[in-house]
Amino acid sequence: MEQTLIKPDDYITLWGIIVAWAAVSIFLEQRFSWASKISGAIIALIGAIILSNTGVIPTDSPVYDAIWSFIIPLAIPLLLFHVNFKRIWQESGKMLIIFLISSIGTVAGTIISFFLLKDHIPYLDKIGAMMSASYVGGGVNFAAMAGKFETPGEMVSATVVADNLMMALYFVVLMTIPTMHFFRKRFNTPHVLEVERNSNNTDGKTLAESFWSRKDISLKDMALSIGTAFFLVMVSFKIAAFFDGIIPSGDNVSFFFNLLNGLFGDNYLVLTTITFIALALFPRYFESINGSQEMGTLLIYLFFVVIGVPASIPLIIQNAPLLLLFVAIIVIINMIVSLGAGKLLKYDLEDILLVSNANIGGPTTAAAMAIAKGWKNLIGPILVVGTIGYIIGNYIGTTLGLWFGTMM
Repeated sequence: MEQTLIKPDDYITLWGIIVAWAAVSIFLEQRFSWASKISGAIIALIGAIILSNTGVIPTDSPVYDAIWSFIIPLAIPLLLFHVNFKRIWQESGKMLIIFLISSIGTVAGTIISFFLLKDHIPYLDKIGAMMSASYVGGGVNFAAMAGKFETPGEMVSATVVADNLMMALYFVVLMTIPTMHFFRKRFNTPHVLEVERNSNNTDGKTLAESFWSRKDISLKDMALSIGTAFFLVMVSFKIAAFFDGIIPSGDNVSFFFNLLNGLFGDNYLVLTTITFIALALFPRYFESINGSQEMGTLLIYLFFVVIGVPASIPLIIQNAPLLLLFVAIIVIINMIVSLGAGKLLKYDLEDILLVSNANIGGPTTAAAMAIAKGWKNLIGPILVVGTIGYIIGNYIGTTLGLWFGTMM
């Protein structure tokens, strides 16, 4: 058991640190130009990495699980209340193609990385299955492949640590790319430009401070925002659980039933769909609510803190430095394929970065990036498109795992 200053069961202290550091990150982003350029999301993430790697906070706690289980689901509808509904569907269709191409990048990266390192890392056929599935879908696919190929527990743990550190580092890279002149010169960046136009000012405020200017928010707005979000999460998760229970899934059923289960039994996809339906049916109600975007963004900043926590550098150095190299090769090739194909097909830089994020980190981290950057009309599309990775991830992981197994 790891020895840290704050114990995993010291819930109130851990909640206090997470919320306080999220608040500090937002303050710094809006107060100082250097922090605005870095972004509050990266400040939150790096701060968490420092706290966990210096032994102040643990790398695992039920508090972090609560962020994933409750905070993220609440944040999603709050942030969708004021999106452009028509643009969501237009963006979703366009984004699907580049998402699938980005998935091919994951497959290519896994194959190349496997052949480079198969003689140096034990059980790499099983790990390759886990990571290819995870870097197309998400954590649920990782767990499914670990169980299917019966990967030894110590290798699963080491791979999780490498994955966590890689994802934290890659998130920083993805957040930084839209600020770099090299990429902005070579790709279209309409959403970045829109945020900058909306934040244009002459009074010395930072970009973030201008974007999040003070708004008229009442107690009723707060009550309706949070109450509606809770209601949508409750209804959506109950519907998803119902369909997950009646639609069979797994290795022993057809692709069609797995597809149906992935579409109707996934909590986040159902939540996004139900929220869209509510927006279409009651547009005036949602337009009348102020402050939902602010509250949802604050919740997402708690998530940014938490995703930095498990990135344990000492554990990687001690247990699995080659595993970090293995996943790094996959991520780099995914990024090269995504950017290359996106350039050839004339995709916007924002779309390319979000689909790569959705592949490597899952749709929730991609949505969080869209939120942090102010690309509000891409939040819904990346949640919809990214969820497809959950459906196809297990098939990709199984295929590669069986193939790799013939060479170990």
